[in-house]
Amino acid sequence: MGRGGGGGGSMEFMQKQVIPLAINLFLLCIHNAYCFYLPGVAPEDFHTGANLSVKVNKLTSTKTQLPYSYYSLPFCHPESIVDSRENLGEVLRGDRIENSPYVFKMREPELCHVVCRLILDANTAKEFKEKIDDEYRVNMILDNLPLVVPIQRVEQQAPPVYQLGFYMGFKGLYAGTKEEKSFLNNHLSFTVKYHKDLQTDSARIVGFEVNPYSVKHEYDGKWGGNNRLTTCDAHAKRTVSNSNAPQEVEDKQEVIFTYDVNFEESDVKWASRWDTYLLMNDDQIHWFSIVNSLMIVLFLSGMVAMIMLRTLYRDISKYNELETQEEAQEETGWKLVHADVFRPPEKSDLLCVYVGTGVQFFGMVLVTMMFAVLGFLSPSNRGGLMTAMLFVWAFMGLFAGYASTRLFKTFKGAEWKKIALRTSFLFPATVFGIFFVLNALIWGQKSSGAVPFGTMFALVFLWFGISVPLVFVGSYVGFKKPAIEDPVKTNKIPRQIPEQAWYMNPIFSTLIGGILPFGAVFIELFFILTSIWLNQFYYIFGFLFIVFIILIVTCAEITVVLCYFQLCSEDYLWWWRSYLTSGSSALYLFLYATFYFFTKLDISKPVSGMLYFGYMLIASYAFFVLTGTIGFYACFWFTRLIYSSVKID
Repeated sequence: MGRGGGGGGSMEFMQKQVIPLAINLFLLCIHNAYCFYLPGVAPEDFHTGANLSVKVNKLTSTKTQLPYSYYSLPFCHPESIVDSRENLGEVLRGDRIENSPYVFKMREPELCHVVCRLILDANTAKEFKEKIDDEYRVNMILDNLPLVVPIQRVEQQAPPVYQLGFYMGFKGLYAGTKEEKSFLNNHLSFTVKYHKDLQTDSARIVGFEVNPYSVKHEYDGKWGGNNRLTTCDAHAKRTVSNSNAPQEVEDKQEVIFTYDVNFEESDVKWASRWDTYLLMNDDQIHWFSIVNSLMIVLFLSGMVAMIMLRTLYRDISKYNELETQEEAQEETGWKLVHADVFRPPEKSDLLCVYVGTGVQFFGMVLVTMMFAVLGFLSPSNRGGLMTAMLFVWAFMGLFAGYASTRLFKTFKGAEWKKIALRTSFLFPATVFGIFFVLNALIWGQKSSGAVPFGTMFALVFLWFGISVPLVFVGSYVGFKKPAIEDPVKTNKIPRQIPEQAWYMNPIFSTLIGGILPFGAVFIELFFILTSIWLNQFYYIFGFLFIVFIILIVTCAEITVVLCYFQLCSEDYLWWWRSYLTSGSSALYLFLYATFYFFTKLDISKPVSGMLYFGYMLIASYAFFVLTGTIGFYACFWFTRLIYSSVKID
C-alpha cells in the first residue's frame, strides 16, 4: 500500500510539477535562442559624422574548410582587441568576431586612408602565402551586415552576384616573367550604402561592399607615419587602380594597408536590406525541385489510392464474406499472416530506441523549420539556426522517451529504464564521438573552428542536464500508459514464411524503397550542401518546408506500398523492414555527398576531406533516423488499419 501510494504521488508530482517546469524551460530557452542571441535586430540610425566601426570575422576557405581567426595573421589591429559576444551556434561555426582599426565617419568619404605599415619576415610571408594558396577570404561586418564583393554577370542588365568576403590575395606571374608569385590585397575600396530618412536626416546602413586591390605603395622620404603616398593620394585625388604594381609577399617586403570608403544613397529600405544576400539563388530551380517532388508524390499517391480503395476494399469484402473455415484456408494473401503480423521482432528493444530517437529528431526539424519559416531565425542572427536546433533537440527528449517506451510496452517489455537509458545515449553518443574526433583534427590544425572547452561543456550540459532527464520523464509517462492493443491475436508458434520472389528480397526491396524519398529532396539538397561547403547563404525556408512535407508523404507512401506487397507474399517480418525501407534513402544521400565532393569541391588536404566525410556521415545518420521513423509509423498505422477491418475467428 505504501509503495502504491508513493507511485501515485510520484505520478501526480510529475504531472503537476516536472512537466510544467520542462515546458517553461523549453519556452525560456527558445526565447533565449531567438531574443538573447539576436544581435543587431533593431535598426540603428546614424547621423552624419557618426562613427561606423567595422568588425572582423573568421578567415574562410572552401578548399580547406578550416576557419581561422582574423588576427591569427599579423593584420593591422587596434590598440586593444575586443571579442564580441558569440552564441553557441556561432562558436560551433568557427565565428570569431572582433573589433578592427577600420572606422568610418557616416557620409564622409575617405580616400587612401593609411591603416598601418608592416614589414614581413620569413615566417609571416610563409603564413600569408599558405593562406593565399588555399584561397582564404577575409570576412568583415558593418552594422551586422556581412561584407560582400559584387561580381557583374555576363548579362549587363542582370543584378550582380555577391561573394561573401574578399580573397586575401592571388597568385600570378611577376613583371612579365614566367615566375609565379603570391600577391596580397592590401588596399580595400569600401562602398557603404545607406537609406536616408527625409524627416530626421538620419540614415540606416543597407549595404556593405568592397573591391580589393593589391598595390605596392610608394612614398617620399623615410616612413614617419604621416607620409604622403605617391601611389594613392587623397590631396591629389589619385585613386588606386589595377594599373598599379601589385604587392608581392616575400621576406623583408614592406606592406602598407590602406582603404577608401564611399557612401551611396540607396532606395532599399532597412527591412529589405538582406534581400540582396538571400536572393542569390534562382527561384526557378527551387520551383522545379518542388514540381519534380510533387510528381513523385502524385505517382505514389495514385498507387496507394489504388491499393487502399480497390485492392484492399476488394480483399476485405471477400474475406468477410467467407462462410466456412475450409474456404478461409484456401485463401492466400495478407490475411493468412494475421496471427503473426504483430509478433514482436528480433532486437525489438533496439527498434524502440531508434523509433524514439527518430521522433526526437523529427520534432527538432519540424519546430526549428516552423520558426525559420515564420521569420524568427533571422539571417542577421548568425548561428541562431544551429543554437535553436540544439535547444529544441534537448527538449524533444521528452517525446523521444515517450515514443520509445510506449512501443516497448506494446512489445510486452518491462525494463523501461533500460530503454530510456539507451534512447538517451545511443544516437547522441555516436554523433558526439564522431564530432569529438573531428574536433581533435581541427584543434590539431589550430583552427578557430575547434570547439573550445567551455562550449564543449555547454553541449554536454544540454545532453546530460536537459535531454537525458527529459527522456526519462517521457519514458516514465509513456510506460504508465496502457499498452497499445493489437487488432488480432498472435499465435505462439510462428508461421513458416514461403520462398519469396527475387524482387521481394529484403535487401533489394529496402534499397528500392530509398530511391524515391531521396529523389524528392536531392535538388534542394544541392543548395543546402552549397550553402554549407561553399560559404553561401541558405534562408529559403519556405521552399525547404514544402520539400520537407513532400519528404514525409513520400516516405510514408513508399513504405506502405512495399509493406502491402510484402504481406501479400505472406512475409510478416515487416517491423524492421518498414524502418529500413525509407531509411535507406540516407545511403543515397551519402553517395550523393561523395559525388558532390569529387565534382563540386576543390578539397585536397586529407584533414579537410576527413572533416567533410565525417560531418556528412553524421548528417546521413540523422537522415536515416528521421526517414526510417516516418516510414515505420506509416506502416504501423497501415497494418493496424487493415487487420482491424477483417473478421477473424
